[in-house]
Amino acid sequence: MTTSILVSSLRSRGTLTAIALVGLIVAASGSSPRAQPDPGRLAMVKAMTFDVFGTVVDWRSSIIREGEQLTVRTGIEVDWPRFADAWRAGYGPAMRRVRSGELPWTRIDDLHRMILDGLIPEFGLTALDEAARDDLNRVWHRLSPWPDTVSGLTRLRTRYVLASLSNGNVALLVNMAKHSGLPWDAVLSAELAHQYKPDPEVYLTAADLLGLEPEQVMMVAAHKGDLRAAAALGFKTAYVPRPLEYGPDREIDTTPDPSFDVNATDFNDLADRLGL
Repeated sequence: MTTSILVSSLRSRGTLTAIALVGLIVAASGSSPRAQPDPGRLAMVKAMTFDVFGTVVDWRSSIIREGEQLTVRTGIEVDWPRFADAWRAGYGPAMRRVRSGELPWTRIDDLHRMILDGLIPEFGLTALDEAARDDLNRVWHRLSPWPDTVSGLTRLRTRYVLASLSNGNVALLVNMAKHSGLPWDAVLSAELAHQYKPDPEVYLTAADLLGLEPEQVMMVAAHKGDLRAAAALGFKTAYVPRPLEYGPDREIDTTPDPSFDVNATDFNDLADRLGL
């Protein structure tokens, strides 16, 4: 039976409430509303920790924008979208070198610079002097938030302690917060554990520094692997996908996952789902 026929039939009977009508229409269309979070399961949550790159800030558009400004200043023509993607692509392998012991503990600022130095000849940026290269590397300190970020965080902060929990180093995260007006209560970083996510020490150190048990902390991220690593340690989890993190031409899996405590569309939707 089509949705329109079902609606007409139900209206003519006049025996169903509006809520029941909506429920039957949803069932007839073959879809279902997203599950609401379990208030009992989340009652003990006192703090929220947030992945930052991609979840809180739009790294790709920020790098492209600053690159285009660099072209205006210097005349150096670069395929900035491809450059941004290549720079980010080096992020995971560089961290794995630290996690494997191939490199000693190295903060993200220095890993970003190592990756950048490898890209400079490929993208024709050899004319940049050291000051310009250092300034370009610090673009990661100036990343812009997604449109819902600040308003959503501000709402969430009325109930929860909010902290970053990023692989970015502390100085980077502090400068980013100042640049973008991110209303953190605490700036926590993998640097404090001298490990990189998804190593357990990063999450457990964050909970310990907040004076909380893992079960009292909700990890918020756009990346499912980050959430699963936190959940394995007892953290509650909130999935907030960012479909445009890698640009409009790259499809990524953003389907809700019932294993997470909350699946939201953005930070304001997360606040709505938590009753804020």
